[in-house]
Parts: sequence; structure tokens; C-alpha cells
Amino acid sequence: MDTEVTEIAADIFRLSTFVDEADLPMNQFLILGEEPLLFHTGMPMLFPSVSVAASKLLPLESLRWITFGHVEADESGSMNRWLAAAPRAQVAHGAMGCFVQIGYLADRPPRPLDDGEVIDVGGRRVRRIETPHVPHGWDAGLMFEETTSTLLCGDFFTAFGRPVAETDHDVVEPALAAEDLGHATALTPALGATLRGLADLEPAVLGLMHGPAYRGACATALRDLATAYDERLDAELERLRG
Repeated sequence: MDTEVTEIAADIFRLSTFVDEADLPMNQFLILGEEPLLFHTGMPMLFPSVSVAASKLLPLESLRWITFGHVEADESGSMNRWLAAAPRAQVAHGAMGCFVQIGYLADRPPRPLDDGEVIDVGGRRVRRIETPHVPHGWDAGLMFEETTSTLLCGDFFTAFGRPVAETDHDVVEPALAAEDLGHATALTPALGATLRGLADLEPAVLGLMHGPAYRGACATALRDLATAYDERLDAELERLRG
């Protein structure tokens, strides 16, 4: 597999590997600085390709932080391989996720992050935003790089097919089409409100885990997705109530 590298904002790089069997891109994001940070680790089978791509940007042993949205094979599956490659690195995850999962799964003790806590990697400030059960997972959360206004938004806007690296075209309709196929998003009362809260950050770039980097009207896209999910939640409640 080949991993493509694209700088989506200053010092923020998208490491993208297309997996034919899933018909999805698997993206990790590397933020450079005095204490470099990796968001998403990829699945174990992707580690050889992704680590080679990352090594073109920095010595792997200089990696300081390893983070992800929630515990899942494509987000945290290679966590311990990255820890082995980077002796100074520490996993940083939401406090709840560390308590119930990562504290037992990681080969080194993790750093629990509170909602809104910032890791200053040196020139870039990466803020943890807790989003429990949104889009799925009790431990779910996202990262927002404040300096460049880049929102690393995990599984939101997942779309099947091989994407371009960056786009300003519509990302909402492809995401809803993928949702119709996979039903990966937990329809909860908090879903729409969470997306609108993310829109209020006014991000300039959306780093999608399973899609391109989006440079269009990011806040509008988040609000449109929120509206679509609210409509789906209402329809599902009506169906279940008979």
C-alpha cells in the first residue's frame, strides 16, 4: 500500500492510504512542532506504509504525542507500534477513555485529557473536544488545532471511494450516502447539537478521516450535516414509536 502525504494547513500533514477492500481512505494527521503529535494511528496492517511516510517528515523517535478520536481498529489499532517506534511518545486520550480502555491497552501509561484541554506542541495548540457517543463510542472526541483553525473531525463526513487529497466541493451528500450504506453514526439527541457546537468554532479546514481535507464553507457543512441527522433521528423515533 502507498501512503500519500499532503500538507493541509501549515505544519499539519494528512497521511492517506486507500484500502481497496473497504473502498475507503484511511487518514492519519501529523502535526509538527517541538513535540510532534499524531492523530489516528491506523490499523496494524497500515503501520509499515504510514510510518515510512511519516519518517519523511520527522524522525519517528521524535514523536511526542499519539492521539485519536475513539478506540477502534482504524483509529488506535497501531498505538503500541507507534509507542515502540517513538520511545518518548505518550498516548493522550480523553480521561474516560483512558480509565475504561487505554489505561489497560497501551504499553505505556497514557495522559488523560479533560474536555477543552490543550496540548501545545510548539507553535501549534491542539485542543481535545469531548463528544461522547458522537459519532459513536463512549470515549469519542475530536481535536481542534487552534492556530490554523483545523478541525480533525474523525469519522464525520465519511464517504466511500477514492478521494482527491483536498476539495472545496460538497462533502455532506457523499457522507449521507455512506451513512445509508453503513449506518455508522449513533443517532442521539446530542448529535445535532454537537455538530453545531463544532460549527461555532468556525474551522477553516476539516481533516476527514475517511475523505479529503475540506476547504469549503466548513461551518455550513457541519450545520447542514447536523440538520440532516436531526431529521433522521426524528424519523427513526417516529418509526419506532409506531
